[in-house]
Amino acid sequence: MALLIDTSVLVDLERARSPALLQEIEDQGVFISAISASELLHGVERAADDARRARRQAFVERVLDIVPILPFDLDVARVHARTWAGLLQRGAAIGAHDLIIAATALCHDLAVLTRNAREFGRVDGLELRTFE
Repeated sequence: MALLIDTSVLVDLERARSPALLQEIEDQGVFISAISASELLHGVERAADDARRARRQAFVERVLDIVPILPFDLDVARVHARTWAGLLQRGAAIGAHDLIIAATALCHDLAVLTRNAREFGRVDGLELRTFE
């Protein structure tokens, strides 16, 4: 099963500063959601200094160049609404961005590669792979 990479994994890869890890991702044919792209770009904007901003920018642009981005479209919106309602009914809500990532994965029949299995594990039918 193909993978949708959660932002938590990409942040860890950026912090590791390891081009080999990024190359492994490129070779696996994985995807990210549009909200993950936004979260990564937000990290660039919030960098504490110019040197850190430049490093983050280079990493993020490389990710955005090599990893296909899946949009939040009407099909994903339908899965998102159904998943959101189900989680609320069970009293198991998750964060808004994680919910978008989960809905994107469910809509496209992808497993989520994450460091946040506790949150994503609440979503019925979502296959998880943990990154350590």
